[in-house]
Amino acid sequence: MFGLGPTELIIIAVIVLLIFGAKRLPDIGKGVGGAIREFKNVKKELSSTETDDKDQEGDAAQKAKDESPALEAKIVDKVLEQVPGVKKAMDIKKKADKIKELLK
Repeated sequence: MFGLGPTELIIIAVIVLLIFGAKRLPDIGKGVGGAIREFKNVKKELSSTETDDKDQEGDAAQKAKDESPALEAKIVDKVLEQVPGVKKAMDIKKKADKIKELLK
């Protein structure tokens, strides 16, 4: 598995346990699992959309291409909602950017 032996995996698990603590690990695992599930659902939607687009011509295909950035933004929002620490970090980053902008 990526050239990692059991010893390396145990060391990584201990480091993760020390960083996040035993109470937060289930929440993080749940968030990561939800994100993976959401990626799979989006992949299925995209593949079905692509096959539908191949059947249609011209404007419909162009419209689907224009909507893909909005779809990516929705995916990012869902992932941020499901992983607890990432959402807080992004909020802090946005606030820091606003402060930097005000100081300029």
